[in-house]
Amino acid sequence: MTSGGTEFSDVAYDLISVQYHALRGCHEYERFARDAENDDQRDIAGFFRDIMKQDAERAAACHRYLSRLSGRSPAGSGVR
Repeated sequence: MTSGGTEFSDVAYDLISVQYHALRGCHEYERFARDAENDDQRDIAGFFRDIMKQDAERAAACHRYLSRLSGRSPAGSGVR
């Protein structure tokens, strides 16, 4: 199956979507962590950084799966 009449499979589209949202979350969580630090809430800043790390790992996993689907090795972004 393809997604929305594109050449991408539903699985590829789904992985791209998860990767996008995970990376977008990382961007937001970094801002949230800075806000918490500015409010002297280090434990909350740590919480935001923990979930940022989880989303970064999720995005990296999507990258690996997308590379596998395309038949290529992951690009030289340091993702393993």
